[in-house]
Amino acid sequence: MTSTRSAYPAPVQDLVPQARALADELGSLPSRNQLKARLRIGAPKANAVLAELDGYVPNPAETDEPTAPAPVEPAAVAVLAGPAEAEAPEAAPEVDAAPAVADPQAVTLADPVAPATEADASTVTETGSVPDVKPRNRLATWPVLLLMLPATVAIWSGWVGLGQLAGFGPVHPLPGIADGFVIDTSITLPIGMETYSAYALYVWLSGRAGAKAIAFARVSALLALSIGAAGQIAYHLMSAANVPAAHPLITAAVACIPVAVLGLGAALAHLVKEDN
Repeated sequence: MTSTRSAYPAPVQDLVPQARALADELGSLPSRNQLKARLRIGAPKANAVLAELDGYVPNPAETDEPTAPAPVEPAAVAVLAGPAEAEAPEAAPEVDAAPAVADPQAVTLADPVAPATEADASTVTETGSVPDVKPRNRLATWPVLLLMLPATVAIWSGWVGLGQLAGFGPVHPLPGIADGFVIDTSITLPIGMETYSAYALYVWLSGRAGAKAIAFARVSALLALSIGAAGQIAYHLMSAANVPAAHPLITAAVACIPVAVLGLGAALAHLVKEDN
């Protein structure tokens, strides 16, 4: 004869006190099968009650003679639970009374963002400390100064010579004010073109400006360097051929360089300021 289940099964919260009393009686947390046999509940509800008992420390009742609890056979559990809740024993692991404590020596340091690699794990000692890593020395940039000196002399002389062949020369910028003040306009070509090329390269390669400014600096820097190379080629070809004056098309192109440099520099400055 089997017992009849109630039409209104008891909730888990009402079963927890009975489960704690059973734990105190046994002196340890009961297993799922013991809960099913004592409380007459099914496996899902027994698992829920076990979850509520997680961390509970049983208080065994004081008795004259300690007696070990009688083992509950699986067959008897099935009979007590009734045909509606009888089921084959499952292979699910029982819930431990206390969480396992990790071995401190087994813990290794790892980057919380990047996953640890085998190379990183090998650098961690057994005590969990990371050996001191010497910072890398910064690369020296002073050799660039040695490269700039001869390049500056060659580029300067090339632009000045091309400017003189294209009509640039001594002028009086302040007539009537300082008639004795004379300036050779051919020096404006190397100052303007090469200064803009260097600044555009800095904005492009530093990556400190916005996307629009970097894109403009990249295109204009390559364009300025190409024009500078073309100007050097033109001057040396005409100088080697003893040409007294540049071709009208070359003169027109060279005359537009200061205006183009002014426009490119102003545009790049506005883009950099807008991003900042």
